Amino acid sequence: MRDISHKQISLRTAQASGFIHCTPTTLEKIQDNRIDKGNIVEFARAAAFFAAKNTGTILPHCHPVGIDGMEVTFTIVQDDDRNGIEIQVFMKSIGRTGIEMEALTGVSVAALTIYDMLKPIDTQLEIGSIKLVEKKGGKSDRKKFFATPPPCAVLVCSDSTASGNREDTSGKLIIEALKAVHVTSIEYKIVPDDRTLIQQQILDWVKQDVHFIFTTGGTGLGPRDNTVSAVEELIERDADGVTEAIRNFGQMRTPLAMMSRAVAGSIADTMVVTLPGSSDGAREGMEAILPAIFHARKMLKGGGH
Repeated sequence: MRDISHKQISLRTAQASGFIHCTPTTLEKIQDNRIDKGNIVEFARAAAFFAAKNTGTILPHCHPVGIDGMEVTFTIVQDDDRNGIEIQVFMKSIGRTGIEMEALTGVSVAALTIYDMLKPIDTQLEIGSIKLVEKKGGKSDRKKFFATPPPCAVLVCSDSTASGNREDTSGKLIIEALKAVHVTSIEYKIVPDDRTLIQQQILDWVKQDVHFIFTTGGTGLGPRDNTVSAVEELIERDADGVTEAIRNFGQMRTPLAMMSRAVAGSIADTMVVTLPGSSDGAREGMEAILPAIFHARKMLKGGGH
């Protein structure tokens, strides 16, 4: 199955619908509760619950998910165009992947259950119009952050990389993460883990109105880990929620995440975020905050509350 361990946990919802066509005579029997096999609505609702819970065991590439809420409704439809029962399934889940397949499976099996219960009395049954009505959460909710990709900058703070003794990997991973969310304007610099040089470069980018600056390196506890302190001195308004998100995301992957210091906040209208110097730490830090971090610019400009 596809690896989804890098995804953020978020609220996911899905709504699916379907329709089972039958004769007007059959509808009358349903409304009068004259179906020999019992109440089709209650049987179909229970079947939808069972089916949704077992979707991961039916579809090979579907990840098992926790279902936090599920509603199944049935509506009798009688008009000139169609006669039958409309099925609606609405689902909620807090997890790393969507829940639309569970909703669609619930609708499908509910329709099959109704078909099975009605087939002795109706030879014109037909199941159709099974579709996803709406899904929210994950990528579908994040499109609003992609409207205008902001200019960004990546600052690698490392004595060994600046001296040429070590190749940069974390800074390049941050750039890849930014490009993956359609950012095209990216400045890139390497400086020693020196307070003055770090602050000079950041302030230069702030003057250029670079919207977001991501530093990597200098977040540990060593005597030459100066980046966090250097950035902290410049921050005008902190954004502790950003660093909490990064640390929580990392902590679910390695206990060493708790050893990384971090700071995030604004300087004028620029948002600055410090990320670890390790490749995994930098990549996971970006996975934790992209693309939601881009909303900070709107807030800094006085909107988006």
